[in-house]
Amino acid sequence: METTRHKIRETAFQTLFALESTPDADRDTIYQNLLHLKEGQQAPAYLGQLVNGVLEHKDTLDQQISGLLASGWTIERLVKADLVILRLGLYELQYEQSLPTAVAINEALELARTFSDEKSRKFINGVLGNFVKQHKN
Repeated sequence: METTRHKIRETAFQTLFALESTPDADRDTIYQNLLHLKEGQQAPAYLGQLVNGVLEHKDTLDQQISGLLASGWTIERLVKADLVILRLGLYELQYEQSLPTAVAINEALELARTFSDEKSRKFINGVLGNFVKQHKN
């Protein structure tokens, strides 16, 4: 089964979003339902890498997001979809060394276009752009 990296990111978003409301859900079952995997088929390795990576670094990612928010905003005020997209975007910016910065940001914006709205897309672009300005050489 040929799955694009974009589709993998969409599935990672959907998995992480589902785990926000049901943290003890079985990831393999979520993958199978989202990707319509047949018996014995494995989810793409990059999907597990993204989901596991975001979950392993969730506290650090949330601290970084909190530090990038405008005055008066807290992470608790963010729409869950936007929070998950920001976590994924920041994870890829920091931990996927072979992924160009522009691609990581563009992919996060595509997720926002699909799973959020234009206002959120602009917000996500601003947060990720500020992170890049502060942390990239």
